[in-house]
Amino acid sequence: MQKETIRKRVEALRTWMSKKQLDAFIFPSTDPHNGEYVPDHWKGREWISGFNGSAGTAVVTADSAALWTDSRYFIAAQEQLEGTGFTLMRERILGTPSIPEWLGNQWDEKPRKVGIDGMTCCHDMVCDMACDLELRGIQLVTDLDPLGVIWEDRPPIPQHPVVVHPMEYAGESAKDKIGRIRTALKERYCDAILVTTLDDIAWTLNLRGCDVHCNPVFVAYLLVTQEKATLFVNPQKVDGQVMAHLDAAGVECDDYDRVGECLRGMTTGVVLFDPAVVNHTLWQQVGCEVREATSPIPAMKAVKNAVEIEGFRRAMERDGVAMVKFLRWLEEKVEKGEVATLTEMAVDRQLTAFRAEQPLFRGISFDTIAGYGYHGAIVHYEATEETDAALQAKGFLLLDSGGQYLDGTTDITRTIALGPLTEEERRVYTLVLKGHIRLQMLKFPDGACGSQLDAVARSPLWEEGLNFLHGTGHGVGAYLNVHEGPHQVRMEWKPAPLHAGMTLTDEPGIYVEGKFGVRIENTILITPYKTTDFGKFLQFETLTLCPIDLKPVIASLLSEEEKEWLNQYHLMVRRRLSPLLDEEHRLWLEKATSFIED
Repeated sequence: MQKETIRKRVEALRTWMSKKQLDAFIFPSTDPHNGEYVPDHWKGREWISGFNGSAGTAVVTADSAALWTDSRYFIAAQEQLEGTGFTLMRERILGTPSIPEWLGNQWDEKPRKVGIDGMTCCHDMVCDMACDLELRGIQLVTDLDPLGVIWEDRPPIPQHPVVVHPMEYAGESAKDKIGRIRTALKERYCDAILVTTLDDIAWTLNLRGCDVHCNPVFVAYLLVTQEKATLFVNPQKVDGQVMAHLDAAGVECDDYDRVGECLRGMTTGVVLFDPAVVNHTLWQQVGCEVREATSPIPAMKAVKNAVEIEGFRRAMERDGVAMVKFLRWLEEKVEKGEVATLTEMAVDRQLTAFRAEQPLFRGISFDTIAGYGYHGAIVHYEATEETDAALQAKGFLLLDSGGQYLDGTTDITRTIALGPLTEEERRVYTLVLKGHIRLQMLKFPDGACGSQLDAVARSPLWEEGLNFLHGTGHGVGAYLNVHEGPHQVRMEWKPAPLHAGMTLTDEPGIYVEGKFGVRIENTILITPYKTTDFGKFLQFETLTLCPIDLKPVIASLLSEEEKEWLNQYHLMVRRRLSPLLDEEHRLWLEKATSFIED
């Protein structure tokens, strides 16, 4: 039924395209705020293609359709696109054409016109796309939105209430943050900045919301000048308490839909626009000079203050308690021979229930990935009623999950042995563990970037001819988005420097298609190491508190240093969590964190 629905939607789009004299239309995954996770109102790419991954671009012509996505979603996308008429294009795989290349090969006769909604694409993306298409005799049109016409039951823009994020968790006032932003603007010889990214707005103003699934943000824009700051938000979302909070920070409110009008009225001064973030349509609205520059806010937000860091530590303890309760519950099911009564979705529900028991819990930080057996090889697998696999007393369960707490955000992956394992499973698990440990043992100069650290986690895998195509680590927000930049650890060049106070994940993995997947992930904090004549050096503090399954480990493959790290980590987990557990769970934890030997 879903496949037939997708085909009907594509036909409706093609009818609309014909009326508008367009030869193709492009649907990115983003929204007007350049979000990774977007409200349902802007999930046009999912609506037109049926593919529900967080990253991808769909393109429809009069007689063809294709979808580009990265390695995290190759398997899932192939399954979801089957029978829809869309061809899967595997990004960064040799032989896969770019979107302009593919479009350029669709027609012999030129010129042609291709549409895209400028509100849902950043300025950089539109300019690059327009240039590449122009070389192929194709014009890009950016002022059209077919979804406003053909998506009859389109969900509205969310209107949930905005709430104040208290100083006891934020650690810095909104007024002081705005002051820092204004100082950064002066340093860049700018008079104003338009902030469109929702987590940047929430962080700046110490406000939170629930407009985006799993991310405590709200739909709005923020314009900061040297004289005033204006939050563009639907008035019904803001109550008296929030208005008083904004007033104390020197922030005015205006209607969400008036941001374009306000930009057109700016006829003097210099406004900073980040071309990788601000959407193309708003970029064209500005009446004054625009300076292209990276927004200073993500770098500010990435370095956590002392209050946020302590909040992370407390949140990790509560999250660790939930994980211990879950792991003991699952082990008991295995020991009683009841594991076959469980499914992937049942595992997800039980873990969420344990988290929900914890103080300050506000929801999950992303949709849980519970992949049993070969489902674990699908990097961003999410079980559905159709795919929900029953567990068995053998093989691996890959469990990637996290929670949103008022004082922190968690992200953890554990690969759990449910019974007998093959030699291949044990060897891959141990190699992934080696890479995981090596990154956390690393000492490195202040200002190094994540791409320079990435090989450390991959080297044990590379030595065996193994590799993974996703990033090794990403930033984590402080009761904000679980994916936070600008810093990352990955093979691709990401020059954002690393500094003390930044959070990261450490999550190498190996995925054997059709068989199993292994990933082990902790959230870590960058802290000072020492200062020498050669400068400042940094190290990692492990924030995540949860046993790493020792049953699959081939101890002889670990170095003495790696064993010592693992033993010390488990000692810390035991010391931090034991006081928070009853005797039954303390005894289980003591066994689960026993020292590993040869």
